[in-house]
Amino acid sequence: MTERMRFAFLQEPPFCFTDGSGNLSGCDAMLAQKLCQMLELDAFSAVETEFANLLPGLVDGQWDITTGLFISDERKKHVDFSRPIWVLQDGLLVAKGNPRDFTGYRSVAGDRVALIGIISGQIQHQTALQNGVPAERIRIFATQAEAAEAVAAGAIGAYASVALAHRGYLSRWPDAPLEVIEVPVAEKQPAAGAFALGKGGAALRQRIDASLDDLLGSPWHRAMMSGYGFSDTDIDRLL
Repeated sequence: MTERMRFAFLQEPPFCFTDGSGNLSGCDAMLAQKLCQMLELDAFSAVETEFANLLPGLVDGQWDITTGLFISDERKKHVDFSRPIWVLQDGLLVAKGNPRDFTGYRSVAGDRVALIGIISGQIQHQTALQNGVPAERIRIFATQAEAAEAVAAGAIGAYASVALAHRGYLSRWPDAPLEVIEVPVAEKQPAAGAFALGKGGAALRQRIDASLDDLLGSPWHRAMMSGYGFSDTDIDRLL
């Protein structure tokens, strides 16, 4: 029986993205491929999807592992997680020059008319609500690109995600009239993300975690992650 790793990913640099030739890159993708090699699996295949389909597709057996996701009790009802592969802070993508002086979720809430964009199913939706943003001022998007383009067009005032994801987007589109604001830790503490795996795969999860224990913080890992904008401080949070 062929052992394979079917890896579900999003177009969300620096975690996963394809270049002009269709080659897969990004820190989560590189880490997943390295795990596939260490586990001596026969094949690695990548499947592009949208965020809202990541966990349903995993539950349905369409793939075996997903790009990193924030760990939550609600998600753990449906899937299992590896050990954390990054710990990151939220950020807002706003118009260049930050004309509305946003400093985080609460400043968006206090604006009274500002709209904030969230990717469907991401935990920033709940974080925005917890920090006072009314539900009627939250707009839902399917992809990073759609939300970023809405900010650039002035359709929304800010787009909430991981600050590093925003920087990854701007590294690919440096001429976009956008910039990143880090959310204060008083509004949201840095949170851990991990690969999601299907329920019932305890043996695979244990093998993955054992390999991650060896990989995370290694010279290979630090060099790979630095190429995608991660600092040693970012990596040390995992150790």
